[in-house]
Amino acid sequence: MAKVTGLTGELRKQVTELEKDLRARVDGAEEFARQEGVAERWHVEYEAALKAERTAASWQEWRDERVIQAAVAWVLLTVFARFCEDNELVSTVWIAGPSRQRRQEALDARRSYFQTNPEHNDRDWLSRIVEHFGRFGATAGLVDDYSPLHQVAPSGDAARKLLEFWWEQDSEGELLRSFGPEDNPELDTRFLGDLYQDLSEFAQKTYALLQTPEFVEEFILDQTFEPAIAERPLEGFSVIDPTCGSGHFLLGAFHRLLDRWSKHAPNLDSRALVQKALDGVHGVDINPFAVAIARFRLIIAALQATGELSLENVPDFQLKVAAGDALIFGAREQALESDLLNVDQEIFSYSVEDLGLLKELLQREHDVVVGNPPYITAKDKALNAAYRKQYNYCKGTYALTVPFMELFFNMARGSGRSGWVGQITSNSFMKREFGKPLIEKFLKNKDLRAVIDTSGAYIPGHGTPTVIMVGRNQARVDDTVRAVLGVRGEPGRPENAAKGLVWSSIVNHVDESGFEDDWITVSDLNRELLNEHPWSLTGGGAVELAETLSSQQTKLSGQQITIGRTTHTGADDAFYLPHVSTSTLSIESEVVPVVLGEDVRDFAVNTSLSTLFPYDEEGQNRDVGINAHQVLWRNKNLLSSRVDYQQTLSERGLRWFDHSMFFKKRYRVPLSITFAFVATHNHFVLDRGGKVFKQSAPVIKLPEGATEDEHLKLLGVLNSSVACFWLKQNSHDKGVGGIGGGIGDEAWEPRYEFTGTTLKDFPLPKELPLDRARRIDELAQELVRYTPQAVAEAGAPTREALDAAYAEHERIRAQMIAVQEELDWESYRLYGLLDEDLTYAGELPGLALGERAFEIVLARAIRDGEDTAWFDRHGSTPITEIPEHWPEDYRELVQRRLDVIAGDRNIRLLEKPEHKRRWSIEPWDKRVQAALKEWLLDKLEERSLWFDRQGRPRPQSVAQLADRLGRDEEFVSVLELWVGSPDVPVATSLQQLLADQPVPFLAAYRYKESGMDKRAAWEETWRLQRKEDAGETLDKPIPVPPKYKPADFAKPHYWQHRGKLDVPKERFIGYPDAGRETDTSPLLGWAGWDHAQQALALATIMNKRAQEGWSDEGMVPLIAGLAELQPWVRQWHGEIDPTYGVSLAAIVDEELESRRQRAGKTLDELAAWRPAAPARGRKKNATKQAQTTQGETE
Repeated sequence: MAKVTGLTGELRKQVTELEKDLRARVDGAEEFARQEGVAERWHVEYEAALKAERTAASWQEWRDERVIQAAVAWVLLTVFARFCEDNELVSTVWIAGPSRQRRQEALDARRSYFQTNPEHNDRDWLSRIVEHFGRFGATAGLVDDYSPLHQVAPSGDAARKLLEFWWEQDSEGELLRSFGPEDNPELDTRFLGDLYQDLSEFAQKTYALLQTPEFVEEFILDQTFEPAIAERPLEGFSVIDPTCGSGHFLLGAFHRLLDRWSKHAPNLDSRALVQKALDGVHGVDINPFAVAIARFRLIIAALQATGELSLENVPDFQLKVAAGDALIFGAREQALESDLLNVDQEIFSYSVEDLGLLKELLQREHDVVVGNPPYITAKDKALNAAYRKQYNYCKGTYALTVPFMELFFNMARGSGRSGWVGQITSNSFMKREFGKPLIEKFLKNKDLRAVIDTSGAYIPGHGTPTVIMVGRNQARVDDTVRAVLGVRGEPGRPENAAKGLVWSSIVNHVDESGFEDDWITVSDLNRELLNEHPWSLTGGGAVELAETLSSQQTKLSGQQITIGRTTHTGADDAFYLPHVSTSTLSIESEVVPVVLGEDVRDFAVNTSLSTLFPYDEEGQNRDVGINAHQVLWRNKNLLSSRVDYQQTLSERGLRWFDHSMFFKKRYRVPLSITFAFVATHNHFVLDRGGKVFKQSAPVIKLPEGATEDEHLKLLGVLNSSVACFWLKQNSHDKGVGGIGGGIGDEAWEPRYEFTGTTLKDFPLPKELPLDRARRIDELAQELVRYTPQAVAEAGAPTREALDAAYAEHERIRAQMIAVQEELDWESYRLYGLLDEDLTYAGELPGLALGERAFEIVLARAIRDGEDTAWFDRHGSTPITEIPEHWPEDYRELVQRRLDVIAGDRNIRLLEKPEHKRRWSIEPWDKRVQAALKEWLLDKLEERSLWFDRQGRPRPQSVAQLADRLGRDEEFVSVLELWVGSPDVPVATSLQQLLADQPVPFLAAYRYKESGMDKRAAWEETWRLQRKEDAGETLDKPIPVPPKYKPADFAKPHYWQHRGKLDVPKERFIGYPDAGRETDTSPLLGWAGWDHAQQALALATIMNKRAQEGWSDEGMVPLIAGLAELQPWVRQWHGEIDPTYGVSLAAIVDEELESRRQRAGKTLDELAAWRPAAPARGRKKNATKQAQTTQGETE
């Protein structure tokens, strides 16, 4: 398409800018900028949605989502208009056109409009497009009353900027962006699919936007549409996609129906044929702008099919595409009309939902139901509960895969000739616990025709592993189901995804039962195998090996174990802090280490976080200290609102600051085997107590009194390659990065979800490998003593100490790799897969990565032309021959192992990278840098630096810190080690060290406007919490304010230090532009100061700046900072302070009032202060606007 390269990214910026404008138009701080009546109307609808349980979002979250929809709608309006203008599909031009003459016509028309209507602006001009589209049947649906663009309109200035975007020209005076027919004679609208997916980051995440590639859509329609239409009349034939997105399935169905009608009724004129085809196409999507795009694409396709050249000359196309929640309005009639959705006995629908059309589309049966439903969970609690109530198989933390699976089948014809169902969906239900009722109660009773593993196929944008399901809405007919089982994933990224090796094999051989190649196995599975959860769709002998292993008589559940977390806070962001922050905040005695799944690797637990812990060593309740109380109080309302077991904390007799679920019995018993819930490979570690474990690092607890050896026996077998294989066969493959993240080129890359339920069925051999498990556990404990962190904790680190630690670290790690290899080969014999003992009885040589038997096999495959990233990713060297430096008998043993791998299919499956421990570790140099930085920052937090001799807080510039610390030889030596040179000045090194450490004292410096909006909501919540604490009765419940996002913060490291709940976890406070004029280095404070000390520090800064002759106006941000601190100082420091002999709150009140009056600012004006926007240079290749627009003002 002509001149639209990069358009999606450019339009995304336009949407972002327009969002800011529209937010101000709804309820911005400046009343004159607001659009009359919008805020009131939106609040009414929001309250109705809350009452109808269509949302549980906060007002700000709900409003922002609608703002985004409106912004996209206005941007899309201009896209549609420009497409129509450039392809001369309309007679009028508003923005530009395909020629300079037509562009001039647009500019002249606009100028004439303003001459006639001088009081109007560019918003009114854009509204002319809406009026024009609304006059013609073909385009009226794009701008009907349900379009989000009617929710709120942009300001005149914002509308002008949108027009200027389209007016931009290159150096030759040609438009930078056009949709002309010269390169697009077919009026291709596929670019709109890219817009649908990427136009808004928020919408992309909220709705899991992911367009279905055309080749996938064609395949699914081949499997469903074709057999369905072959057995029933064309008249009345209907296809629906309840998750239609940008309309790929709708367009595919339209073209197929048009082709059938053209052959069936050749005497009908083209317009009638087109309408016949459109009558059979139905689509619904929860995302209004997706529906707008799908409608436009259908309109253009219909126009082309009629042979007409103008949208103004074609009849009123009747499109059956609507915006709305298909899960709500497609539910069974009795569910739809339940009290859940009623407000005053009327079924609630949003103003962008056409209730009548939605009922017409969804409350009926169709011949074919196809789609690509979202793979995410329903984040909105109200919607999650609504879906759970209306769909019978939603269990636990279910993905939307589940209700959509039920909906798809329910919407297909169930009587007469039953309807066909086809969808590409997440395969998470196949192995995760929530899929059990779907498989064993719902799908068990449906006529499944094909189950196709597409997790190994390269499908652009699909990072979540997928499966294609084909079936009919009737009871099962056959005893078998056609299954395409995955053997190997796509190697690399094919240039043409439709021609990928795995996908091509699926398409070409799906009809050939018994076919097998390097990529897939095609089999007719016994139906009974698919009646039980979990499903395994792996080919190449993996299913048979898994069955062999599972035939062991003893299961892990027979060991009388319990599996699960030891705590669930219900609000991790409020409780969890980095270890270093507990020292800064003086709460070390109030916390315990908390273990996350990512901390559990290679037989060791390495924690970086602590959790506030209101319990003693026995797990009994204890009160929290004042410092911990202050940290938690910020989120008191949120913490009080936590719900588990369908009850709040108070309803369960818990304190508001308790963990929502704390399993003290598990906590009290010190020995645990913890494991990574999500990882590429199996990681099990023996922990000896003193920690709590999150859901992502569950623990296995043996019966009370179990010995350490009994734990070690299990530890060994659970860490074997046999266990890795079995767990992957029975666990959910999560891919490598979620939606759009890619599924990984190789089988060892995807992450798996290892659940306790799955683990209980793990088969155990009669004998367990105790000795090797004990040895590798001992080595792991020894290894921890030789890390860079351990060196730094022992004292000031030196190069000599670090080098000595590295040598010992590598020696121990090589031993661990060797012992793990023995453990794996011992396990093969213990499970009966080998009769011969192929373990080594002598003194084991240490192994480097790349020297294991399977890696030698892999290196030889590379030599023979195979491609793998295994060695590069793990920093190892491929070798094709057995190392000469090993003992001779060990070399002979490894050769025998290589022979077995070559000759035994089962061992060959197990000795693959996807089942062998990766020993992946952060590079030593990077770990050294982190340890040195941590040591230096700890030194910088020493109390003596931040208080004067009288105990008063003392702000310091980086230059002042450099002057003091430059005399500390130990500090300077470590600083030089960190920098890598003794020649860098201390001040320069310190500035580099501290660059990403401080967080500004004032909210206006920390946040962008979106963050300031959320901050206002939080301040209101805190105000109400204080009233509640004072015993006042509140009129209504305190609202839970919205959580922050990275985009709300002015800089990325502010977000990293604060997180979703804005909990201060930084070490230092920044005071931008508040230092001495003679000292340009950053001015800092210590984050360990309490609120009163922070206020006193601000007063100190202001006094010093006043002495230097600063103006009152220059003091405003500092005064604003004092005003932000005032409520906190009053709350925590209202009593007489023994150090100062007065109430610090009174001192701050007096200082604030004095400074405020001197500056002539009200508290509201202080709160409204914003820093100047950073200066931005012009683009390197700045474009010019059409000269004809210069000088115009409206």
